[in-house]
Amino acid sequence: MLIKSKNSTFIPSSEITPKSTYLNRREFLRNAGFAGAASFGAGALGELAFPDRAQAAGNPSGKIEGVQKSPLSTTGEKLNSLKDISNYNNYYEFSTDKYEPADLAKNFKTRPWTVSIDGLVKKPKIYDIDAILKMAAPEERVYRHRCVEGWSMVMPWIGFPISALIKQVDVLPKAGFVKFTTLLDTQQMPGARRPVLDWPYTEGLRMDEAMHPLAIFTFGLYGEVLPNQNGAPLRITVPWKYGFKSGKAITKITFSERQPSTAWNSSAPNEYGFYSNVNPNVDHPRWSQKTERRLGEFFKRPTLMFNGYGDQVASLYNGMDLKKNF
Repeated sequence: MLIKSKNSTFIPSSEITPKSTYLNRREFLRNAGFAGAASFGAGALGELAFPDRAQAAGNPSGKIEGVQKSPLSTTGEKLNSLKDISNYNNYYEFSTDKYEPADLAKNFKTRPWTVSIDGLVKKPKIYDIDAILKMAAPEERVYRHRCVEGWSMVMPWIGFPISALIKQVDVLPKAGFVKFTTLLDTQQMPGARRPVLDWPYTEGLRMDEAMHPLAIFTFGLYGEVLPNQNGAPLRITVPWKYGFKSGKAITKITFSERQPSTAWNSSAPNEYGFYSNVNPNVDHPRWSQKTERRLGEFFKRPTLMFNGYGDQVASLYNGMDLKKNF
């Protein structure tokens, strides 16, 4: 995957979306249970607007306007359709079946929503989701990201660097890792009623990984508010790692000195390492990872080291045995 750097350009959401998908957005949002999103101005990050704010925001369509294209956006890749990526989801809190979360999550409530920040920070605090979104500078970013789990997708995420939050919450110097915890709500999340994993779902990054500009907090997709089944209202996206590394519906962010436990690493440490970098040279115990299949395609293609982001992230792992630290 080639990534070309170029000057950020101001693009409307319609220009990153296939026309057929764009015209059907309102139908999709209605089916998914969204009422709308606030318009994002070019000079400020702005607020997400959910049902209680959509009318006041003057933009009931659900579109996020004023998004700047990141110079780190992947180029030369064909995007999967919104229909594809919102109807084939790994979201075990709802179901282990990849086609069920879209329906099971359609009434998932993303307002009110708070995110707790604790651990090695000077002032632990519980933030409203809008306060979290305002921690970023005005340069909203769009990433075209492939998620590789035996299948892959390319989609235009809308988010901001995790580093923007880290810089504003007074993290103590001895913090070496950050842990993300997903909402556990067995009333809304039927999959969490089953002991598939040790709930709540948790994931983590080393601090230098979290500070990398490719690692983002995601709140939108295809120019719209993030669909429930894709992790609304806030998820992480780490494009050089396997998709399960990107926790959804984040409610807690914890900074620690030592490597935290994570859901999949705790469940099956011989299969899912803490780092979970895309590495075609490390086979899963039950299958090869040398090839991947793009969603919607029949033939497989070679898996790229670090999912094609090697030029950007390989230096994070200088001196490490990537077969041992998988």
